[in-house]
Amino acid sequence: MRYKITLSYDGTSFSGWQIQPNAPSIQESLQHVLGVLLKEEITVTGAGRTDAGVHAVGYVAHFDGPEDLDTAALGCKINAMLPRGIIVHCIAVAAPDFHARFDAVERSYKYFLHRRRDPFMETYSYRCGYKLDVAAMNEACRYLLGRRDFSCFEKTGGANKTSVCDVRYAAWTTYVPTHVAQLGYPAQEGDYLVFEIRADRFLRNMVRAVVGTLLEIGRGRHEPSWMADVLASGDRCTAGESVPGHALFLKEVDY
Repeated sequence: MRYKITLSYDGTSFSGWQIQPNAPSIQESLQHVLGVLLKEEITVTGAGRTDAGVHAVGYVAHFDGPEDLDTAALGCKINAMLPRGIIVHCIAVAAPDFHARFDAVERSYKYFLHRRRDPFMETYSYRCGYKLDVAAMNEACRYLLGRRDFSCFEKTGGANKTSVCDVRYAAWTTYVPTHVAQLGYPAQEGDYLVFEIRADRFLRNMVRAVVGTLLEIGRGRHEPSWMADVLASGDRCTAGESVPGHALFLKEVDY
């Protein structure tokens, strides 16, 4: 019987979702715990890979197991055994042909950025001390929208059959973190930014490369229209550098 599992994880201590040789991963941790509890070898298939250090909320995976499992009890036992940083929210019976990766119709990511030193943000947000033109970055985001080849943002050596993605939304907004709103931590308007992007699929390293390219525009090194040139080039070397993964969150997977 096929089961759908929904979970969240802090990727700080992991090499990413996918099993890696000699490095801890989310997939490996889940498969190990399920195998121990169900007393058989279990393969867990996820909605997609996330890079080392990247986090996820509401990540979806599936596995095949015995019929008539007490999914609520199984979820509690899994959480008691999983390493710190991974939590299972729900396990439910799925359709026999449900596939966590191929049935997904949209995925969304958020990347967090702060512009001044802040001891409460360093772990999950990227500090960029440069003055940024947010309006210019959002103007450049318009060039990302639509179905096109995004190979210019794909990590070299990717094994994807196609580099075509359909980006439905991309924008920067300001926000106020909890410690600023609730504790009165000193900050100025615009100190905290978040970039959100939604698409049917993403290439390896794509979001981090997109953010790095947008920051080049925000710093005034290029006009917003440069984004069109980068996309047309199909060359990873043309785009900006990838930003660190610790500030990136997979926000949602829709089916």
